Amino acid sequence: MVVGVINVSGEVLPDIVVQVGKIGLILQALGVIIVLWIIFEIIRLVVNRKNRKRLERIEEKVERIEKKIDKIVKKRK
Repeated sequence: MVVGVINVSGEVLPDIVVQVGKIGLILQALGVIIVLWIIFEIIRLVVNRKNRKRLERIEEKVERIEKKIDKIVKKRK
């Protein structure tokens, strides 16, 4: 039976650990960026919802004013 022994020098293993650590830091940074992006998107959705409600109220008021103007114009004819 032949047993193969892998000879790992003292320099290779720390280099691999450092590279894995760098990849971990990159993934961590990407995670932070994604979380911040999600937070900003939620804030944007809330602000847009408020603006949409304001616009709907303005549209309702304009429609009411138009109806009143139509009534006045019809009475004058």
